[in-house]
Amino acid sequence: MVVGILIFILILFLVFSAFVAYKMVKPPRFIGDWTPKDLGFDYDEVIIETRDGLELSAWWIDNGSDKTVLPLHGYTRSRWDEVYMKQTTEFLLKERYNVLAIDFRAHGKSEGKYTTIGERELIDVISAIDWLEKNHPEKSRKIGLVGFSMGAVVTIMACGIADSPPIYLDRTGARGLKYFANLPEWLYVFVKPFTKLFTGAKELNMLEYADKVRKPLLLIAGKKDPLVKVEEVREFYERNRKINPDVELWVTDAPHVRTLKFHPEEWKRKVGDFLRKHL
Repeated sequence: MVVGILIFILILFLVFSAFVAYKMVKPPRFIGDWTPKDLGFDYDEVIIETRDGLELSAWWIDNGSDKTVLPLHGYTRSRWDEVYMKQTTEFLLKERYNVLAIDFRAHGKSEGKYTTIGERELIDVISAIDWLEKNHPEKSRKIGLVGFSMGAVVTIMACGIADSPPIYLDRTGARGLKYFANLPEWLYVFVKPFTKLFTGAKELNMLEYADKVRKPLLLIAGKKDPLVKVEEVREFYERNRKINPDVELWVTDAPHVRTLKFHPEEWKRKVGDFLRKHL
């Protein structure tokens, strides 16, 4: 009798863990109603086919430049995000860059069943660059990235500005259970195997990139960030600077991806200077 009850409880616990994992890798889609037209810029709605066969929804904003920047949104958000994507898009356009703003797979209006928090999202960005080089070669002579959170993971694997980048993805995932769902962090140990089962994604080790990346990279970390600790970003920075003279670290007092909100002028100055120097 007791054994049967314990087995039943265990099954319920595993089912619950699988449900949590499913909700993590299949976040609700965020779709807003503003467009670049509201910022005073004409744009085209475009579809980008990824190298693995998905269709991404995107805005192409031709600003008459030979330099294009891709703003990359974070987990659960999209190009419609108004905390950082709208302001970043407007800033980049006023700096006279072209902008290609995509929805990552399984976000916004893009195809895709599951998110992989960076691993296959890199394919999305590479595919967006493929599209840009094929359709607007004269606009793609210089390409930059400005990524936030999940988008910052992709940026680290390429080059550009990485705002609030998760370095230890397991730690951020555990903290995310509490941050997004008010669940205990220890539950992540049981949830993680199910996320891998659903997505089939490879496990990223971001510190490996600290020993590889030799391209310009600006890391932004906030002391009040509940998901990504400054010490973790600093560890990446200290390792990367041994091989990369063009890596920079800016530590602020902001929460996750909120430096732009709380220190807009300083954020724009630092990001603008970095882009002008390296793009």
